[in-house]
Amino acid sequence: MKKKNKSGQTGAFDELDKRRQKAIKLLFEDELTDEQIAKNVQRSRSTLDNWKHDPKFKEAQRDYQRLVVKESYTSKALIKLYNLMQEAKSEMVQFQSAISILKMAGMFSENDNPDMIRAKVRKANAEASITEWKAKELRGDNDSKDKTTLIDDIGGDEDDGD
Repeated sequence: MKKKNKSGQTGAFDELDKRRQKAIKLLFEDELTDEQIAKNVQRSRSTLDNWKHDPKFKEAQRDYQRLVVKESYTSKALIKLYNLMQEAKSEMVQFQSAISILKMAGMFSENDNPDMIRAKVRKANAEASITEWKAKELRGDNDSKDKTTLIDDIGGDEDDGD
């Protein structure tokens, strides 16, 4: 049975033996030399070098980094962002802090910006207007004065029958 981390997930880090896990923790802390880390986990420097080149070990390092950041730094970063949003002298810093908080909450994506949002709204409104016009046309509710004609000018298989 695979060991689960605090978030209930089984990650690459959790799948390693205790010595490799300890080596990853020590490498992350970046306070010891590779020689000292190898000695600390009772392995040779060349074994540590081999581990560091192993794809599973590298994946476990990334996994551990995500865990540490998520569990130790996220709340501190959020508090800092909130304080910047409230107290920064620059409105731009306040704005960027607010955007960062919204992104962290999943309420704002990387692709969202005011111009992009306005463009999406215009597109949605145009599509709604076209759909409404088509529905009225099918029901015969359009005014006889309405001379709008929809033209499919994009070629396709159904256009080849001419």
